[in-house]
Amino acid sequence: MQETSKDKVKKIYSFLWLAACVMLSLGGVAAFIFLFAPIFNIYWLILSPIIIAMYQIPAVYLYSRWKKWKGRSNDQNERHGS
Repeated sequence: MQETSKDKVKKIYSFLWLAACVMLSLGGVAAFIFLFAPIFNIYWLILSPIIIAMYQIPAVYLYSRWKKWKGRSNDQNERHGS
């Protein structure tokens, strides 16, 4: 079966969502390093997993939205393909 232009746009759209997730994740780590590296001590070492997790929330949210969109898209394709 030939791939339509609509399918190509969906693949590009999907790739952009994943790229945004990766960029937000890297941005969260970079923000943590930028903000806390100059004043790093044992207190920040103990709290760093929690702080990094907080900076990762936007990336995780966007990834979950992408998975939901991808799953819904696959379900629609299966219904129309059969």
